Amino acid sequence: MPGKLLLRVTASVTGSLALALSLTACGGATGASSSDGSKGGEKTVTVYSADGLKSDKGDGWYDKVFADFTKKTGIEVKYVEGGSGEMVQRAVREKTNTQADVLVTLPPFIQQADGKGLLQAYRPQGSDKVNGGDKSADGKWTSVVNNYFGFVYNKKELTTAPKTWEELLDGKYKGKLQYSTPGVAGDGTAVLIKAMHDFGGKEPAMEYLKKLQANNVGPSSSTSKLAPKTDKGELLVANGDVQMNFAQSKSMPNLGIWFPAKDGGKPTTFALPYAAGLVDKAPHTENGKKLLDYLLSEDAQKLVSEVGGGFPARTDVKPTDANAVELTKIMGGVEVFEPDWADIDKNLTAYVDAWKSATGS
Repeated sequence: MPGKLLLRVTASVTGSLALALSLTACGGATGASSSDGSKGGEKTVTVYSADGLKSDKGDGWYDKVFADFTKKTGIEVKYVEGGSGEMVQRAVREKTNTQADVLVTLPPFIQQADGKGLLQAYRPQGSDKVNGGDKSADGKWTSVVNNYFGFVYNKKELTTAPKTWEELLDGKYKGKLQYSTPGVAGDGTAVLIKAMHDFGGKEPAMEYLKKLQANNVGPSSSTSKLAPKTDKGELLVANGDVQMNFAQSKSMPNLGIWFPAKDGGKPTTFALPYAAGLVDKAPHTENGKKLLDYLLSEDAQKLVSEVGGGFPARTDVKPTDANAVELTKIMGGVEVFEPDWADIDKNLTAYVDAWKSATGS
């Protein structure tokens, strides 16, 4: 629910979601630090992450790799989930009493986290197999799951997917279209990035989004909550990302993935990876390093498509499972562009403010 975050504690026992505690219940432990830099020698590691890699049913990529990690190391994973922007904001508020060990967000929020001094340099084992554009040059963060921005539609209510942005202005989408909030959710911010690319700049993009607001249901801090609404027919169209929506579609038969094009143009998307970094002054630094190493291990990366419905971050891991084949088909014919992340990081506040002004949000 927007504004309400839960801490999910993942234990080594089957079922993974052993406890659900309020965020304040995870308060920092006290006591002397152990040799690994952890407080009181705790065998725990706390992850703050954007949503999409964990399943409420316990069958997501995080569920599997966290359980395997705990089994191998004895280190329990404590998990806090929210929008990318929410996770960065919480980490900023906690800088004087750091709670998170590992931060996982979508761009441009991982760059924002770095710019706010939230991350410390650490190059996980296997990060040498990650493309240069999918990791920072100074070792502050690296992608652990590759992904692409996209939209979803209800396949039962719509016989074919929409093709263009302009189609979404049609009256049949009034009250049946929603996208997550830019500046709060990573996928919501991605709506701005793609619109500015497809329409050729900030001004024409904002002009379009102002018109689209007539059909928009309203703000949502969580993108993952929009897919179930789309599957049920409460919405006809929503934003998302390929990994998350592909994984959700396994239990949501009416969910289809598509990529808007500018009228007369090609469908486009851009890489939107889950990027992970070690938090500066993390209470369990060595445990955080071990988890990052494991997330990029061959064992974990081989499960990215099969279990998580995403794309491996390591270039030497080339899955051939059924999901990998289907994901390749989904991406067929879609033009992938590379955003200017330095510009977006620098001007994100201005872009979000322009969106708020245009839409009255």
